[in-house]
Amino acid sequence: MTYYGKETESAMNNFSLNHKKTNINLIYAIAVVKKAAALTYEELNIKPEMYNCIAEICDRIINGEFDDSFIIEALQGGAGTSTNMNLNEVIATAASEKTGRLVHPLNDVNRGQSTNDVYPTALRIAAVRLLRNLSDACAKLQESLQTREKEFDEIKKLGRTELMDAVPITLGSEFGAYAQAIARDRWRLYKVEERLRQVNIGGTAVGRYDNAERKYRFRIIEILRELTGIGLASAEYPMDVTQNNDVFVETSGLLKALAVNLMKIANDIRLMASGPRGGIGELTLPEMQKGSSIMPGKVNPVIPEMVMQCAMRVIANDNAITMAAAHGEFELNAFFPLIADSMLESLNLLERAVCIFDEKCISVLIPNKINCEKLLKRSFAYATSYSTVLGYDTVAEIVKASKTPSEAEEKLKILLKNNNRDSACE
Repeated sequence: MTYYGKETESAMNNFSLNHKKTNINLIYAIAVVKKAAALTYEELNIKPEMYNCIAEICDRIINGEFDDSFIIEALQGGAGTSTNMNLNEVIATAASEKTGRLVHPLNDVNRGQSTNDVYPTALRIAAVRLLRNLSDACAKLQESLQTREKEFDEIKKLGRTELMDAVPITLGSEFGAYAQAIARDRWRLYKVEERLRQVNIGGTAVGRYDNAERKYRFRIIEILRELTGIGLASAEYPMDVTQNNDVFVETSGLLKALAVNLMKIANDIRLMASGPRGGIGELTLPEMQKGSSIMPGKVNPVIPEMVMQCAMRVIANDNAITMAAAHGEFELNAFFPLIADSMLESLNLLERAVCIFDEKCISVLIPNKINCEKLLKRSFAYATSYSTVLGYDTVAEIVKASKTPSEAEEKLKILLKNNNRDSACE
């Protein structure tokens, strides 16, 4: 049976992009908002039997029973009205079927609501939920990085700056630095949630409470808190939340920061695992799949490459969110569907990418101690430690004049010994 109606069909025809459907997390979050509205009206003794039925239908939507009925493209004109109407029609049809009485998609299901307060509230609920999942994933990644920090603490290797030999470090210290970066990302994501919890439900069209009863406005937010387990609060100035989307720009910016850190870490690992014989080869990545259809035995760093591509998509989404938010003219942002789709895609992508990166790369990579030591010994990295006593220019001259690092180090040791003897005589 087809549960959607003519408004959904119009949207299907108007936005026939064949791109992708509205994110299912947003659909479920809108259903939660509709359920909260229905339970509020049931408590207020307004058509209690009908609204009890509507609440049950919303539960069925949240459980995935009507997924096939949500078919509208993610990118749509009308600031999300088509998606809201899609929900209204499916709920009304299913409720009418159950009760045997006509349930109207607007007069009943959408009572006291507007796309302009339902859609943003739902996006904030969906974003907080996914943000918490992402934060948990980052916590596990941070823990894995810290575990590797301890495990690799005794492995000395060559540090590099601008891809060139620098000074001796340990492999553990590198992973410790990665863990610190992810820890900062976790903190940022934790702090931004408090702004996402400010919602404009009950503000209807422009945040002025048109067509929403006072008792309804105060009770629906309490029920939403109970249903979601999120500390939602009515916005102090609903018109602000309705027309301004800077909180999504802020959140996206923090997701971009995480993406940047993930890309940096993944690329470092990719470079350290390069070769293994013709490259750096300080790390060995497990063979996840065949690396080539023509070169036998080739192993590619497929997990770091996937993580980097996810990060690139998140950075691109951040640009889309920024542009869309900047075009929120006057009391409403017509481009809110792009903000919603980009935001939820970034959250979904990052959560999965972080989990896979942790499970299939960070936790299972193997250090190549022999190669780490070999590359360190082949470098002039130890020379820096002599420059404080002997002077930069003196050390540089010895390094340039030496054929091998061991020759340079031997000369530096002799010079340091003579220098210490002269100092003692003085």
